[in-house]
Amino acid sequence: MDNCDRIKAHMRMEERYETLSLVFDNDKALTNEVFSAIDRVKEETGMTPFIFEKISRDRTDLHAVVIEFHDDIHRVGGGFFTKLLKELKIDKCERDI
Repeated sequence: MDNCDRIKAHMRMEERYETLSLVFDNDKALTNEVFSAIDRVKEETGMTPFIFEKISRDRTDLHAVVIEFHDDIHRVGGGFFTKLLKELKIDKCERDI
């Protein structure tokens, strides 16, 4: 079973910058699941990306966690994202970019 129906992943990469947005319902258990997975991958990789939590002001049900790597010359952030997506059982990203 994958979580693609519960968590929508949006990836964006530019020169020296990568971001992964995880958008899902504002559900406490799902939020805890996402942050637990992030913590496990941080511990495993030793990486410390910037992490932002966003809650929509227009829709109370919409929630997002954004993980970013800045000034990532060697593109190591991609490996972090791959591990995180695997940990969350997300096998595809949205096709919006």
